[in-house]
Amino acid sequence: MNTPFDDKPRRPGLLASLRASFLTGLVVIMPVGLTIWLIWTLFGWVDGFVLPLIPARFNPEEYIGINLRGVGVIFFLVFTIMVGWVAKGLIGRSLIRFGESLVERTPVVRSIYSGIKQIAETVFAQTERSFDKACLVQYPRKDIWAIGFISTQAKGEVARRAETMGDLVSVFVPTTPNPTSGFLLFFPKEDVIELDMTIEEAAKLVISAGLVYPPERAGGKPRVEEVRQAS
Repeated sequence: MNTPFDDKPRRPGLLASLRASFLTGLVVIMPVGLTIWLIWTLFGWVDGFVLPLIPARFNPEEYIGINLRGVGVIFFLVFTIMVGWVAKGLIGRSLIRFGESLVERTPVVRSIYSGIKQIAETVFAQTERSFDKACLVQYPRKDIWAIGFISTQAKGEVARRAETMGDLVSVFVPTTPNPTSGFLLFFPKEDVIELDMTIEEAAKLVISAGLVYPPERAGGKPRVEEVRQAS
C-alpha cells in the first residue's frame, strides 16, 4: 500500500503482474478460441445432417478412412447453388409456384412455411431489400434528434392518405443497444437529414449508445440549423 510519504510508487508484485498478463492473454485468446469452436461445431452439425443423406460412394471417408470435418458443408453449398440456379429458370419458377400452391392448401403447413419464407427473404435478400442511407430525424418530438435508416419512399395507400404536401420517406428508427428492433416511421422528405456516415457506422453509433462516433469526412456540413430555421 502506498503512503503520501513514499518517494516513488511501489511496483506491482509478481502475482499482480501475472494476473494482468493472464487477463490480457485471455482477452486475446477468447475471441479467437470461441470463433474457431463455433465454426468447428457448426461444421460438425452440418456434416451430421448432410452426410447421412449422401450415398456412401460419394463420401471421401469411405476411401481414406478419415472423417474430414467440413465435407458436408461443401456438399450443402454445391447443392444450394444448384437449387438456386434451377430456381432462376422458367422450369424452376414453375415448380416453385406449383409447390407453393400445394402448401397454401394445407392449413398448418401454410402458416409455418409463410413465416419461414418471410424470415429467409428478410435476412438473405440483402441486395434487394437494404437500407439506403443513414439519416437524422426529429423524434419523438421536435428538437430531439434520433439516428434512422432510410428504407424506401412511401407508396400506395400510405402516401395517398397522409396529409402532407410533399413526398413521404419511410425511416426505420432503431433502439439501443439492439438495432434490430425499432420503429417504422414516415417523415416528410424535407424533414429527413441524410448523413455522410455509412450504414455500418450509424449502426455502431446506435449499438454503442453514442460512444463510438465515425470519423469526420471532408466536405460534410452540419444541416441541423438549416432544418431548425426552416421549421
